[in-house]
Amino acid sequence: MKRRAFLRHLQAEECFLDRDDGPHSVWKNPKTGDAEAVPRHNEINIFLVRKICRELRILPPRDKA
Repeated sequence: MKRRAFLRHLQAEECFLDRDDGPHSVWKNPKTGDAEAVPRHNEINIFLVRKICRELRILPPRDKA
């Protein structure tokens, strides 16, 4: 999945960028207080996308068919 599309999904789920330093960006879910690192690769593996969403307690993005 493209990183930009995933970041748009995180914003749509009301998550916000907490820190943006080093090789990862840290995104936070204000509803739960959970935080998770998002790598700065152009492409992020769908399994990693699902893991990040699970850790943030949000729904993963729908797969494009």
